[in-house]
Amino acid sequence: MPRRTLPPPPPPVHLRTWPDRNALLYDRGMALEALRTRSLGLHRLLLLWLFALGCVIGWALLTVPLGMIEDHDVMAFVLGPICAVLGLGALVPSVIGVVVGIRNDRKTRELTDSWLALDSDPPSDSALRSPGLSLCWLLSSLLVSALGLWASFASPAYAEPGRDSYSDVALGMGAGLILWLTGLIGITKATGHYRWAIRKLRSSPAADAPHQ
Repeated sequence: MPRRTLPPPPPPVHLRTWPDRNALLYDRGMALEALRTRSLGLHRLLLLWLFALGCVIGWALLTVPLGMIEDHDVMAFVLGPICAVLGLGALVPSVIGVVVGIRNDRKTRELTDSWLALDSDPPSDSALRSPGLSLCWLLSSLLVSALGLWASFASPAYAEPGRDSYSDVALGMGAGLILWLTGLIGITKATGHYRWAIRKLRSSPAADAPHQ
């Protein structure tokens, strides 16, 4: 998610111009809801899977030249570089997208903590726990991770000489590793949010600082 779509941080104390606490709580609630959606929304989960699909496609294209070389196909000298370029063109942007998403998640968490520290509003703050979304992230990521582990181990374990080539094994292991890492990212995100909610939302004492 691009950083420009994130709500701004709360203004410094000397620049706060809220006329009353209700106005502060309104802006605070809007910012926290936007941050929650951008962090745990289902679109983020689908985007992660889309990046994983891009990585799998890129890896599959990179293994094509290996299979052609194994088959002694003379077209490997022509199609090999093309598949390599296309594979890197799918793989590299997808990896960059995942890395940028992880960095933006860290920024989102910092902004959420900043807005949360302004005041306390238990009724609206309880929505930040998002147990349903967290569970969706966790269960789906566990499924993806388990599928990746199975593919990684099954590809070499069930490969038969003369029927499965090295490129087939490399494809299965690489795709499995990508799926396993994708699931691991989702599991880490879900458990991290759970720990954050327990730590930050366990109690909501009223803020001691004066509001402007």
